[in-house]
Amino acid sequence: MGTVLIWQWGLVIGSSIVLYAISPVAVSGENFFAGTSRTHEQPGFLTLTFSLVISWIFAKSITNASNLGLEFGFVGGLAYATYYLSFLVAGVVIYKIRTVLRYRSIHDFLMTRFGRSAVLVFSALISIRLLNEVWSNTMVIGTYFGEKGSPQFMAAVLVFSVLTLAYSMKGGLRSSLITDMIQMVLFGVLLFVILGVILPRGGGLASMVTSGHWTMASGLNLLVAAFLQVFSYPFHDPVLTDRGFITDPRTTLKSYLTATVLGFAAILLFSLVGIYARQQGFTGQAAVAVSRTLGLGMMLITNFIMITSAASTLDSAFASVAKLGVVDLGSRHRQSVTRGRIVMGITAVAGSLPLVFSPEIISATTVSGTMVIGLAPVFLLWKWHAPGMSFHLSVGTGILSGVILVFGLLPHSWYLTQGKYAGLLSINLYGTGLCFLLYTVPLLLYKPREVLERVPV
Repeated sequence: MGTVLIWQWGLVIGSSIVLYAISPVAVSGENFFAGTSRTHEQPGFLTLTFSLVISWIFAKSITNASNLGLEFGFVGGLAYATYYLSFLVAGVVIYKIRTVLRYRSIHDFLMTRFGRSAVLVFSALISIRLLNEVWSNTMVIGTYFGEKGSPQFMAAVLVFSVLTLAYSMKGGLRSSLITDMIQMVLFGVLLFVILGVILPRGGGLASMVTSGHWTMASGLNLLVAAFLQVFSYPFHDPVLTDRGFITDPRTTLKSYLTATVLGFAAILLFSLVGIYARQQGFTGQAAVAVSRTLGLGMMLITNFIMITSAASTLDSAFASVAKLGVVDLGSRHRQSVTRGRIVMGITAVAGSLPLVFSPEIISATTVSGTMVIGLAPVFLLWKWHAPGMSFHLSVGTGILSGVILVFGLLPHSWYLTQGKYAGLLSINLYGTGLCFLLYTVPLLLYKPREVLERVPV
């Protein structure tokens, strides 16, 4: 075990040093917040696509995908991969917002349409999301070094967070884009190495794809809930949406559509690790359990995948929270790189505090996904010039739905299905319907002609 830990520490420290070395130093707000090069070049198609995919293949995501494969078989992996349709939804909506409405950012859209109060509420929601990204990804890394809360666990979390913060502070979004390219290639290679080992042992792809049962209680509850959430989920994640405004609209749309396919496939393939664990009768964290049975080499490869995916998400979260604090809520004309770095440091500390309470990794997705279902009508009905009241009624209903989910307040007699995630699905169905209803009701306060005049051609 001592040898394994030495290798694991070597991977964490060594990879972070390499990423710090190749990260460019941001010399302007444009480099740090918008990801441009020193010669003011915008990211190209490949850079943007790879960055989108790897920054959304969180360590917690591939952990969740493998654990759901372990619990439900192929249906579980498919359920979690459904969240990656978020790329498609976000890509199309952002393209329309930029080309038809001519807005420069999500915050620009919300400020013009719904006012300052809507921007503040939205910023609070995405701040929670960004803080979730810190603890939920560093937590995964910590589990490879020790039990939750143990000194080894906390040491791994601390070291990994500090090292990732260091190269994030160095170059901001530009660093994130450059390192994402390398991390995406590494992830792809390492994933296929793992699949090359487990597929023959698991009876081949056909055997794994047919695992599990297609019932609501066996994974379909989560699949349907995920499908409902993809119409709102992407808009509360600036890691995803910020990248929609850093290059020309056509390239952006092409990147988002390509990322949909790549992200969906990557998560679905990684869920096969969990299905293999299911076949072998393993318990606990699927990826950890599998890696420990395949020898030191495979254990280190699995660990390196987690390090790669966690680092790519964490540096993107730091870049997004810096932009939120300095640009979106500050002044576009005072893009202080120093202030951005300070915001990053504060986020690293605040985002690690939830680890004291040992939260569940899956809750970072399902709970936050429910709390923002009220964003669906705001962005899907982008042509409707609704009043600020529409925004607050819809978003407020979504937040209330999340509270009901967290505290288990929905009576079981109201559940629409049975089995695990039945409550999640039911709350999302009720909540989504109510959000759309309450979003449209204030429009009745306008005269029909007045509403039509506000709808863009």
